[in-house]
Amino acid sequence: MLAKLISFDTTSRNSNIPLIEFVESYLADLGVSSIRVDYESDHKTNLYATIGPDIDGGIVLSGHTDVVPVDGQAWSSDPFVMREHDGLLFGRGAADMKGFIAVALAMVPEFLAADLKLPIHFSFSCDEEVGCTGVRPLINHIKERLPLPRAVIVGEPSEMRVVNSHKGSCSFTTDVVGHEAHSSCTDLGVNAIMYASRVIGELQRIADELKERGDPSGKFTPPYTSLSICMIDGGTATNIIPRQCSFNWDTRVLPDVDRFEVPDRLDAFCDGLRAEMGQISDEASINTKCTNWVPGLQPQPGCPAETLALHCAAANGVETVAYGTEAGLFQEAGIPAIICGPGSIEQAHKPDEFVAASELESCETFMRRLCERCCEA
Repeated sequence: MLAKLISFDTTSRNSNIPLIEFVESYLADLGVSSIRVDYESDHKTNLYATIGPDIDGGIVLSGHTDVVPVDGQAWSSDPFVMREHDGLLFGRGAADMKGFIAVALAMVPEFLAADLKLPIHFSFSCDEEVGCTGVRPLINHIKERLPLPRAVIVGEPSEMRVVNSHKGSCSFTTDVVGHEAHSSCTDLGVNAIMYASRVIGELQRIADELKERGDPSGKFTPPYTSLSICMIDGGTATNIIPRQCSFNWDTRVLPDVDRFEVPDRLDAFCDGLRAEMGQISDEASINTKCTNWVPGLQPQPGCPAETLALHCAAANGVETVAYGTEAGLFQEAGIPAIICGPGSIEQAHKPDEFVAASELESCETFMRRLCERCCEA
């Protein structure tokens, strides 16, 4: 099953529909119906399927079908042909996160043979790797039109450890508009790149302060809300004072930190720069907009998702991670969520990505215990 899933090049820029069609056909052959909730019509879609009674209180197994690009990476073999070596299964998405989806699908016959009192749902989404965007219409559809689940298990690679908290992610674009002039006439122009550099300098000062403030919980690595400048573009020629400069940046926000703090502080700082720029050109400006927000996962000790996952993983405690998932979006919609999946995040996005076969076996055991619990409910 994993080999088949890896064979679909579901890099986020591509359609995931061929993979979804395969899953639909596989489930239908076993008598399981499914629905699609489109993100981009005829190009990107999500799949939702239910095994067991059509009632509230089920358990969602959630995973994303898209993967990151392999462009420029030095793979030892075709990234879309699974390769096995010494108990390791190589291929793009093996860990992040087609391994979890493969185990869920392979377990369908066992789920069907069981006397489920509570349903087990599959939620397979698109465009997670570009900001958890694709799953949002699916979550809305579940909340508004379907029996409400009691818990979501997101199968991101956690080495089958139970994770109850992760940071949020907020992405921004800052556009600086100046005023063109000959580079010898600096008094007549507004240099967008130089003003952008001052904005970036302020972001660095804020980042240093957030680092110093730290993480009071002591659970995260790195132990603070972090900030990164990721892309920058501006200027046209060396003898023209640049009119335009834009840069993209993001924050990885601790779950209990106000996500508006950094952009609000930056905007207040930019007020002074705008006044300077306006003395030369009333067209000059600095504008920052949020391009995407993925909420963090807040700890909910004792919630149904955590209690169930700890039992199924035979674990005694929970952990935190720095990466983001759709778990925070499910939680924001009022459905408790937890992370537990096969593989290591250290393998994700790298060339020669792999998942250990032993991790998939542990995931199988987890799902058998989940099935038993859904029969006992």
